[in-house]
Amino acid sequence: METISLLRKLTELPGLSGHEQPVRQLLQELWSPLVDELSEDRLGSMIGLRQGSGAVPRPRLMLAAHMDEIGLRVAGIERGFLRLAEVGGIDRRVLPGLEVVVHGKRDLHGVIGMRPPHVIPHDQRDKPIPWAELFVDVGLPEAEVDEWVRVGDPISFYRQMVELQGGLVAGKAFDNRASVAAVTLALHALTRMSHAWDVVAVATVQEEVGLYGATTSAYHVAPDLAIAIDVTFARQAGLSDDRVFAIGEGPTIGIGPNFHPQVVEKLKSTADAHEIPYHVEPAPGRSGTDAWAIQVSREGVPTGLVSIPVRYMHQPVETAAVKDIERAGRLLAAFAAGLAADFRPGWEDEA
Repeated sequence: METISLLRKLTELPGLSGHEQPVRQLLQELWSPLVDELSEDRLGSMIGLRQGSGAVPRPRLMLAAHMDEIGLRVAGIERGFLRLAEVGGIDRRVLPGLEVVVHGKRDLHGVIGMRPPHVIPHDQRDKPIPWAELFVDVGLPEAEVDEWVRVGDPISFYRQMVELQGGLVAGKAFDNRASVAAVTLALHALTRMSHAWDVVAVATVQEEVGLYGATTSAYHVAPDLAIAIDVTFARQAGLSDDRVFAIGEGPTIGIGPNFHPQVVEKLKSTADAHEIPYHVEPAPGRSGTDAWAIQVSREGVPTGLVSIPVRYMHQPVETAAVKDIERAGRLLAAFAAGLAADFRPGWEDEA
């Protein structure tokens, strides 16, 4: 499976929180030959089951990566121009000049504009642009805009993925389609490996607005152990080194109260055994990922977190190293294949 082509397909699709259908349709195509069963839960998360080789009833490993992305919504229509509201954590400073797609009665390409700097009062030019002064222009007369667009319609960023130097790629929605790609690569690798546990891959929905897909899918899957896969902060200008990780030097493994210590040690020992470089990422409290919801599903799920370093998070030019995504996929597959049939994370080794 060719990683760059996979990333391009995943990241260039629209899939805002609550509107993930285009990504779900692609995953039906990608995952069908890699799993034994494919289904959706009632909120829309995609669930692929690979049956293990152990005796029934087999324990279940859940690999969860959210497939939704941040974006915008039509908040109002004024004389043919579209006012904006955010879906997820949008930084409005990056919006002016972006190309977008308005998903109305039909898709309409547009641009995000604002008043020219020449007419902005001097005392306001260095201040953040208020939401009320940003708008989408789709280039149509007012009557046609009213015909095709409704208040509430989703708006996605339009961005083609680009290959940079040094094995890096940049585009929109790497948070978290890079992790969906890693799970897909892991499923592909597992077709050539034996694993005692059932492996349940889940592309969750609505993470960016509240971890909702992780909450419902974890309850539905009822895993015995889970690994969430997400992105983290890569080293870039303007960030202190104590919060970032080198890009191109492997994924991170989370450590903290959100993560079961035996799962953490199993991830680390698996990476060491397979010579997969990684970083340890401390998370002293809430991780802000699907792992937070999965951990407290039902009676509790031993949970871990693998993250891919990404620059410029929540911007339309998120940047990642292809080999970090591939290493994350290798780690997930090796972890799944290395679970003994009788392995059950517990607390007997805790002081």
